[in-house]
Amino acid sequence: MNALQTTLDRLKTLGTPQELRAGAPAGRAWCNSHIHLPPNFSAFESVKQAVELAAAQDVRVVGVTNYYDYEVYGDFAQLARRHGIFPLFGLEIIALIDELVKGGVKINDPGNPGRIYVCGKGATRFAPMEARAQALLDIIRRNDADRMRQMIRKLEAIFAQRGLPTGLDEAAIVGRVMRRHGCPPDRVYLQERHLCQAFQEVAYQLLPPEARRETMARVLGLAERDLCPTEPVKLQNEIRSRLIKSGKPAFVEEKFLSFEEAYQMILAMGAIPCYPTLADGTTPICPFEEPVDKLIANIRQRGMHFVEFIPIRNSPQVLRHYVKAMRAAGLAVTAGTEHNTLDLLPLEPTCAGGAPIDDDLKAIFWEGACIVAAHQFLTLNGQCGFVDSAGRPNPAHRTDEERLAAFSALGARVIRRYDRGV
Repeated sequence: MNALQTTLDRLKTLGTPQELRAGAPAGRAWCNSHIHLPPNFSAFESVKQAVELAAAQDVRVVGVTNYYDYEVYGDFAQLARRHGIFPLFGLEIIALIDELVKGGVKINDPGNPGRIYVCGKGATRFAPMEARAQALLDIIRRNDADRMRQMIRKLEAIFAQRGLPTGLDEAAIVGRVMRRHGCPPDRVYLQERHLCQAFQEVAYQLLPPEARRETMARVLGLAERDLCPTEPVKLQNEIRSRLIKSGKPAFVEEKFLSFEEAYQMILAMGAIPCYPTLADGTTPICPFEEPVDKLIANIRQRGMHFVEFIPIRNSPQVLRHYVKAMRAAGLAVTAGTEHNTLDLLPLEPTCAGGAPIDDDLKAIFWEGACIVAAHQFLTLNGQCGFVDSAGRPNPAHRTDEERLAAFSALGARVIRRYDRGV
């Protein structure tokens, strides 16, 4: 974490808040506010690859939003500085809203009623982490590790019973992740996709090409004609959907924080609570999110004033409809790519099918990235950021529009000064 702290210290000392607020207007750059870095499951083989690709593609502001391990942020901070990339630090948590579980309401997870993905933007309190945040993170890690352990045992039993013992256990899969990404074991927190990748890779090692279709169809309970064994990522997705999703033989019930606990953990890490919007990333759109006016009311009710999109999921028309409505309602909006599958997409966000994002929406996403940069800067200097320690909007501005404009202008100056090496 030393490199991360060095970066945070540099951000803090770019100038006084008063000085930067009074600075000249700053221009716009390409930005991506949400990627996952290994050893989170990621398209990137290494942090170095992610940063070098961002630099080569001229994406000058990049936000990392990992699940449950932040040690890698030090590596990212150091490399980002070297390549002239402004770093945004975040986190992502999966939580539950009990009354929506009971009501069968799907939020931004199309497969699980009541389950909500929630992000934190502009986190600054990593080392030392506040006691409350550390306690909640420990609960998440413990519950998740226990679930992965049980799931690995079930998967191995299924593969063995169906004629393909792999010998995989938790240590073996952690070891594979360590070797792939060159990281120590204490940074590895297994995810479902890690498991599926490991079982697919070992199956390919054990089976000659001509036997893969028949054997894997038997393991997955599929007809041979329905399986494409020559595409590893598709096979990994089949393992996930056929064996470990809810109701499948290797499924293990998940234990989550409540939404309130996740919200408090985000605030305790100095971050802005943020709602990741799925919209037409699933069909039909989840009831919590449709129509957009209902979604705005839902997230406002839960104390969130910031939203995010992964536009590669969305059609240009739906993205425009949601973004414009949310921004008009006074919400800050950002966009990213996640890169949480093996598809090595461009770092600049695009819509579904690679369709370009309209320039006026890019301006809104840039505004959101600048707001996160300003929030980081102010909280590091002991001042109230975009939201206060209770998640309420900064009270220094009379209207949402004034607050968005002030934070965006400040953040753009922070980014420019950092980029100039001041």
